[in-house]
Amino acid sequence: MTSYLDYIQQLSQCLGALVVTDREGQILNTEEGLRRWCAITVDLQKTNNTMYFVGNGASAMMASHMAADASKNGGFRARAFNDPALMTAVSNDICYEQSFATPLERFANSGDVLVTISSSGDSPNVVSAIEVARVLKMRVITLSGMKQDNKSRQIGDLNFYVPAETYGLAECSHQSILHCWLDVFMENQEGVCHSK
Repeated sequence: MTSYLDYIQQLSQCLGALVVTDREGQILNTEEGLRRWCAITVDLQKTNNTMYFVGNGASAMMASHMAADASKNGGFRARAFNDPALMTAVSNDICYEQSFATPLERFANSGDVLVTISSSGDSPNVVSAIEVARVLKMRVITLSGMKQDNKSRQIGDLNFYVPAETYGLAECSHQSILHCWLDVFMENQEGVCHSK
């Protein structure tokens, strides 16, 4: 039976083993990965573009949470596609695989950013959203877990992967990474977040 201290240790190990890669699959220092995400955010804010967050289940709630925090606290445009009417209409009338891709096609523009949150990294609707983002010339940041070779991690511009073996550990790790990024962005807009 896992104790609280065992669980916290497992979570700490997942976060400590975070691997950040770029679009070519090159491993980046964790701090460099975070700096690049902040720089992308600074650019997005300057151009008044939008950051879109997508995910399923608990990751959908994180997407809504971070879109709200980014808009309210970060001071830039952010949105999550979790409206029940929109999601169920697209899922019913088209297919669930397009539940994020179709809204992105309707709302997103070149220069916008897509952040995907997926414990497995293989959710078909998340992968479809990334494919649409590529067509729209959006930048893509992925958060994933479980298998190292998951699809999301292979096609994002900046990929944050935690070797979590359970959904709980992946989700807790992703929430921590998301808050770390936004907190660092807000604290250091003129420091570590400047574009090179």
